[in-house]
Amino acid sequence: MEWFGDNDGVETWQEVVLVYTAALRQIETKMEILNEEFQHVHQYNPIEHIKSRIKTPESIVKKLKRHGLESSIENMVNHVNDIAGIRIICSFTSDIYRIADMIEKQKDIQVLTVKDYIMFPKTSGYKSYHMIVTVPVYLSDKTVDTKVEIQIRTVAMDFWASLEHKIHYKFEGDAPEHIRQELVDCAHLVSDLDEKMLQLNDEILELSHIQELEREAQEAKERQERIDEIERRKQEQQAADPAGA
Repeated sequence: MEWFGDNDGVETWQEVVLVYTAALRQIETKMEILNEEFQHVHQYNPIEHIKSRIKTPESIVKKLKRHGLESSIENMVNHVNDIAGIRIICSFTSDIYRIADMIEKQKDIQVLTVKDYIMFPKTSGYKSYHMIVTVPVYLSDKTVDTKVEIQIRTVAMDFWASLEHKIHYKFEGDAPEHIRQELVDCAHLVSDLDEKMLQLNDEILELSHIQELEREAQEAKERQERIDEIERRKQEQQAADPAGA
């Protein structure tokens, strides 16, 4: 992706923030529209809420240093994929893949990479679905294809990840072994909870479908009974007044 050149002054950083913030707004708007459409078509919202953030310059510099790279705007754009990050929180694991599929079908979004930490969790127990995408940001004199990291996870996964993140920074990445093991155990509990909630939701949907079919059948029966009653009265009137018939 072409960017702003070698000038890494304040104005350039301001432009970085402008472009990445615009990219986040576009993704957020798309998700809100898709969520509203899903509600209209299916009477259900797969997205609970959305969080977004722009990575701080300090965090970007640290990440570049960890990879042995010089702190420059060019390296930021080319080597840091999560300058703009959006997190989509949903109720059930099935929603995660549904949302990912909706994102992939957007014609102006290009999916660069996918990491499925739900099917293949990290050793720490971390689960989430990660996508690196690009979205075009239209400025007055150019179009900039801008990378955004999208994380999709359930409410339970997000709760676990938030706690794990706090512990990681509390111990500077070197938490005691028993705490790391407790986190892994909690991750298993979170997975069990997500699975049970999904099963419960599926059962509720199935029962609702059965009730809807029964209601429709009852309504059809009542309509037919009214039609039969009208026909019966008509026949009685004709029998009582043959001349009128």
